[in-house]
Amino acid sequence: MCEYCGCQSLTSIDELTREHDEVVRLIGHLRTAHQEGSAVRMAETAREIARVLDPHTQVEEHGLFPALAADFPDQIAALEAEHRQVEAVLAEAGDGVTPSDPTWPDRLMDAMNMLRDHILKEQDGVFPAALANLSIEEWETVEATRAKVGSTLSRPAA
Repeated sequence: MCEYCGCQSLTSIDELTREHDEVVRLIGHLRTAHQEGSAVRMAETAREIARVLDPHTQVEEHGLFPALAADFPDQIAALEAEHRQVEAVLAEAGDGVTPSDPTWPDRLMDAMNMLRDHILKEQDGVFPAALANLSIEEWETVEATRAKVGSTLSRPAA
């Protein structure tokens, strides 16, 4: 995705971006399962997406977003609301369940379309704004949050 502002040179932003890339890859698998009418595979993929997003969202909401909220309160509130919407639809497939609600597959796809737009907002707006605005102490908070919650992705070899 985005590479124009240099924010990916920061480990924190690089990890968030790699998680975005993984989610986008999984959304592709979800689209295939949806086209094939496989609610079971959709539910499995939804759980994979949720596993990637859980620590990702915590890093954003407990590290990155608080540092930006004073300058961008409406934008941060909107992003957090979108997190809740995505989490709610993904949670319907939690605990190994394939939702029986016939509207769930389409609602999930709608949520994933919103998530794709959400990712672009973060990569084109939030991440560059963080690069320009966060202090060393605020970056340390982001890093401490990541250290606490971890990631489902392995770090690339140096």
